[in-house]
Amino acid sequence: MSEPNDHRELDALTDAGVPETLAREHVDVADLPPPEPLVETLERLGALPDDGVLVQTNDRVPQHLFPKLEERGFTWEHVERDDGTVLTAIWRTD
Repeated sequence: MSEPNDHRELDALTDAGVPETLAREHVDVADLPPPEPLVETLERLGALPDDGVLVQTNDRVPQHLFPKLEERGFTWEHVERDDGTVLTAIWRTD
């Protein structure tokens, strides 16, 4: 799976409400078995700078991740790509 680097995908994230001014980091967990996508994403978020957004590529909507993000004070938006993968952008809430 490729990183979300084409303009259509980045525009879709922006259209979904992801701030354009944040530096984007990417993690592709689409090929990992559960619960590794959740664990990997939460570990990466621990090192995310305040002015960053983590864009997760997954093979499904990460439903189990969303409550964990809320507990930790993160905001997220997701978009489904034409190839069936899901991009979830995650950033800190002020």
